Amino acid sequence: MQSGEIETIGARVPKKVDVRLISATNKDLIAEVKAGRFREDLYYRLNVFPIHVPALRKRKEDIPQLVRHFTQHYSETIGRGRIRGIAPDAMALLTAHDWPGNIRELENSIYRAIVLCDGDTLTSNLFPQIAAQMPGYNLEVREEPDNLKSTGKAPQPVLGLMASDPTAGQPDFETPELAEPSLPAGFGLPAVNAVTLEGEVRPLSEVEEELIRFALSFYRGQMSEVARRLGIGRSTLYRKLKDYAIDPDNPGREAA
Repeated sequence: MQSGEIETIGARVPKKVDVRLISATNKDLIAEVKAGRFREDLYYRLNVFPIHVPALRKRKEDIPQLVRHFTQHYSETIGRGRIRGIAPDAMALLTAHDWPGNIRELENSIYRAIVLCDGDTLTSNLFPQIAAQMPGYNLEVREEPDNLKSTGKAPQPVLGLMASDPTAGQPDFETPELAEPSLPAGFGLPAVNAVTLEGEVRPLSEVEEELIRFALSFYRGQMSEVARRLGIGRSTLYRKLKDYAIDPDNPGREAA
């Protein structure tokens, strides 16, 4: 590896090769080296240009794009090209999940849903293994009204997949401009109400505090994502956490 040479079987002299070696691990190699479970010299030979890829739960903004990619890919490869999109409640469910298995778990979930899908839209009831891990989330099988069945129209908006080239003989997926999906009612997170029980508008500080608590719960305490979604800087977010005495690890209670 260090000399850039290999010795093939039966050869008398080493052969120069020009290759780039890419290795990946989910271990902390520094800790492994200190524990004697990984060779130190090999670590420094490999550690020329390290690239840290955060866990999927720390970059939830990538989930919708990954969902659309895997849906389109498996929709075409396993012969179900009729899948035209994913329902907003299903996208919200997938975005809220922490994905301990990272992208492989997400990919397998999409594959399973497409295999089981009888229609043209991936709905939340196709992801029971994900919903079962979400506190307070209830899956309800919704039947289409007779008038919708007769017209063949979908009972809810659909988030389209990435558009493909119609000239290549692939399905032309719709990409409607829709608002970002929100979690279904009963998910178990707090709702932000702008009006008091007396019918008056609540003070801005109260609404802001409640919205910050909601965002921290929704994005599982990922500060960069919370700040980005709220449209403020991280330093501003930390200042507001201090002002409102919010514990980021437990937004539902006051900080110590």
